[in-house]
Amino acid sequence: MATDNARVSVLSDARPNNDGKYVLYWMEHSQRAENNDAFEHSIGWANTLKLPVLVLFTVDPDYPDGNARHFTFMLQGLRETIETVKNRGAHFSLRKGKPAKAAAEMARDAAVVITDRGYLRHLNEWRREVADACKCRFEMIECDVVVPVEVASNKRESAARTIRPKLHRTIGDFLELPASWNIKHKAKGLGSPDDLDLNDVAQFVEGLQCDASVGPVKGFTGGLAAARQTLKTFTTRHLRHYGDGRADITTRNVSHLSPYLHLGMISPLEVYDAVKTAGGNSESVDVFVEEFVIRRELAVNYCHYNQQYDSWDSIPAWAKETLKDHESDERSAIYTLEQLEQSKTDDPYWNAAMREMRITGYLHNHMRMYWGKRIITYTTTAQDAFEKTIYLNNKYFLDGRDANSYASISWLYGIHDRGWPRQPIFGKVRTMAPSGLKRKFDIDAYVKWTRSL
Repeated sequence: MATDNARVSVLSDARPNNDGKYVLYWMEHSQRAENNDAFEHSIGWANTLKLPVLVLFTVDPDYPDGNARHFTFMLQGLRETIETVKNRGAHFSLRKGKPAKAAAEMARDAAVVITDRGYLRHLNEWRREVADACKCRFEMIECDVVVPVEVASNKRESAARTIRPKLHRTIGDFLELPASWNIKHKAKGLGSPDDLDLNDVAQFVEGLQCDASVGPVKGFTGGLAAARQTLKTFTTRHLRHYGDGRADITTRNVSHLSPYLHLGMISPLEVYDAVKTAGGNSESVDVFVEEFVIRRELAVNYCHYNQQYDSWDSIPAWAKETLKDHESDERSAIYTLEQLEQSKTDDPYWNAAMREMRITGYLHNHMRMYWGKRIITYTTTAQDAFEKTIYLNNKYFLDGRDANSYASISWLYGIHDRGWPRQPIFGKVRTMAPSGLKRKFDIDAYVKWTRSL
């Protein structure tokens, strides 16, 4: 096993179970079968113990804020992953139910249990639950950041400027893609009547009886193959313009990789390597690394060291105080959640952004910031705006319910930012206005484009 020790956390230091029938890889956050340290680590253990590998993934119909859009995208990717796992000689067990319960049950017959790492509260709770029930060795492998979160910093960082030098000091130690190991003992006889078939994704989603009001999107297909094609398009067409063109909402020289990274469908190390070796505009590469490594891993740091990442309580006191001071400021209008969802405000630019995210599950980062800032002006209190933003983010975005999303929403309210000159409604919290969009972009062309969706 060649997994970097800094990526390994021992959740149960019991010895391997001598009576175990397999090494269990409980796949959860890293939903891919290539460049996956957790999967390769499982193979390493299995080869050492002369056992097959069993990969378990459990679909939870009650996953927080899950709907047909999210499940369809995820299952499209899993269908591809299942085939790759089988082709490599492991068994893939797809189940429906509570992930921690299913993993604990499968762990009873395992010699060793391996899982990947997540950063949200419920993902941590699942792993603790399995660790409490597990009677054999249980290890967690960190696969979805470039620098392991606790290596990058041992505390919650206040801004990009504080975590940046720490990441730059350590990143060189963590850039090697995991070796791909041959499975010496092929999986035979590990199938179960409880294993589910995924030939028809739409039928599977229908069987989950989840919220179907938010349907699948056409612009994104889940899976490693689609993620790699998206990455190739970015590196060959858009990367050269990223440095000075990433903010333009009409030309869109951006990667569109966030939905794939959200579900671990592609390794961040693979993305980093592809961008660094693409050649071309070095300034654009440096800017991308700033966004992809520094900002993204600052968000992971925020959620890891702050388990109230989706709570108003996590917003800085200075920001809450200044927003409270301006609650009585005049607003153009106050809108209900339903009116916001249906793009029924007095701002055509905001309405266009809401329409795009409602239909496509995506929004350019600049418009996402504008969209979130304007919600503050459409509610009576900043806390109400925060809660509405969380709700809409989690419901419509393919990359919602993610550390990056939660940190970005909190940024709207002062996290990882500083105080600015006082403005109506926002006080000292940074503001964004329609006039800024008009100065920077052909915003009317954007509005027209969204009407064609």
